[in-house]
Amino acid sequence: MSEERVQRRLAAILAIDVVGYSRLTERDEVGTLATLKSRRRDILQPMISKHHGRIIKLIGDGALIEFGSAVNAVDCAVELQKAMDIANADVAGDRRIVLRAGINLGDVMVEGSDLYGDGVNVAARLESLSEPGGLCISGSVFEQINGKLPHSFVSLGPQTFKNIDRPIQTYRLAGKDGAAAVVSAIELSLPVKPSIVVLPFVNMSADVEQEYFVDGLTEDLITDLSKVRELFVIARNSSFAYKGRSVDTRQIARELGVKYVLEGSARRVADRVRINAQLIDAPAGGHIWADRFDRELADIFAAQDEVVGKIVEGLAGKLAAANLKERYRPTNLGAYDLYLRGRAEWAHSTEAGVAAIPLFERAIALDPSYADAYRWLAISQCEAWVFRNYPMNPLRQQSMASARKAVELDPENSGTHWVLAFILLLERQWDESAKEYEISLRLNPNDADAWANFGDLKTYEGRGVEAIACIEKALRLNPRPPSWYFWLLGGAQSAAGKYEEAAKTLRNDATYRTESRVNLASILARLGRFEEAREEATLYLATNPHFKISHWVESQPYRDLALRDMYVEGLHKAGFPD
Repeated sequence: MSEERVQRRLAAILAIDVVGYSRLTERDEVGTLATLKSRRRDILQPMISKHHGRIIKLIGDGALIEFGSAVNAVDCAVELQKAMDIANADVAGDRRIVLRAGINLGDVMVEGSDLYGDGVNVAARLESLSEPGGLCISGSVFEQINGKLPHSFVSLGPQTFKNIDRPIQTYRLAGKDGAAAVVSAIELSLPVKPSIVVLPFVNMSADVEQEYFVDGLTEDLITDLSKVRELFVIARNSSFAYKGRSVDTRQIARELGVKYVLEGSARRVADRVRINAQLIDAPAGGHIWADRFDRELADIFAAQDEVVGKIVEGLAGKLAAANLKERYRPTNLGAYDLYLRGRAEWAHSTEAGVAAIPLFERAIALDPSYADAYRWLAISQCEAWVFRNYPMNPLRQQSMASARKAVELDPENSGTHWVLAFILLLERQWDESAKEYEISLRLNPNDADAWANFGDLKTYEGRGVEAIACIEKALRLNPRPPSWYFWLLGGAQSAAGKYEEAAKTLRNDATYRTESRVNLASILARLGRFEEAREEATLYLATNPHFKISHWVESQPYRDLALRDMYVEGLHKAGFPD
């Protein structure tokens, strides 16, 4: 190889091959080669072009493809496997063309149009490790895509490959049953990033009424930490699942799949607040640090910032701590207090959430620039007319106005963007909704609720596989999720044609006997289980006697009308009235 002609560059390499190729050709060589040729022409080459890739080499039953970015390579591989699944749907099992795929990001040597080196070799080894129809990626790829794509990966740990002189950190794309695995997993793999759960702080005040203040402090810490891209932060719902329980921190860490645990207490007396906090390395069982923060109540935000800064510096380094962005703090402590009370009301139930509306309105009256108060007002106004049968007007217009005002006041606040995205979806402004979700997740890739709701948008667009991936991501960040995650997951599985899985999900104890019964009845009818479907319809109508299919259709923002019509057909068969 001539030194003058050899160059080096960084590239993402996708390696693919056909599972059981020799067996297929032995059975029908002509037919297999014809099918393989058509798949390359109709699926592989257009997919590579779409994602700006370049075929380096075709090797009989396989191929090596170069991409300029790991994101493009992974998106291409996932879409390719999905397209192959669809193409195989009507083909006998023993004649299907099924691919394995592996991706590595590394240095390659370039000679003419050909590539060599470990960057290519590792990709080929990863492909050989992949499951049929699956994808394995290296740690270098995972680091580039984590938080940027709605695909879930499971760590396989360091893997040793022939002719590769070092172990390669390896990840597997969550399989077709990945969502169920995330929901029911007993032990979760540790993320590559430093991972942490903030447990609910204990209220040490003599006044039990201060519980809302201490819970609010915990939630603020979770929110601030979740915006740090260098960390993996467990969501509020899973954290608060341990509230009031005496559970060993090592067990909590195992159940949530994290390494670090922050626990503490807070006491508010008159105009002072005392916070005790300790950061624990759960597997090692030791403290990284413990500290007390004794402040005037007026300095509560400075105390929060100090706690967050110490955690980030300890887990992600001084640079990450130095890059922490200040978020808007209310200028009026009375406004903050009303905001915390409103959040406490909203968290209690959707009915109580309606009662939170005047609390957020009063907070805004005291501080008209309070974006978070506007976004929670928007959520409460929206849920009142969507879920609680309050008059659509003027709440519908008010919720949109509140959400837009929140984004206008604080465009760097990820929460304001996903709330606006949620309301835009209800208004059938799908493209604008998607843009707001993408902004939200760019600002805060740890926001589990944003991932779950982004999945819901994809369900309404008929992109079920992508929807499942988003909700899997949400479930990893929130392993003890609120009930509506299962509702959304069931809808996503149904949109992907996974009706049996959807029925099982919608019968999860957390979500069963809610509005999701409508979806469940339709899916059961779709499966031909008409007696069960009619039973679910009867149970639902007993408490919702005014339900009409026509009203349901008007309220559901389906972009994929065929998917909507499939649900409608199921509702008719289940016995719901027109």
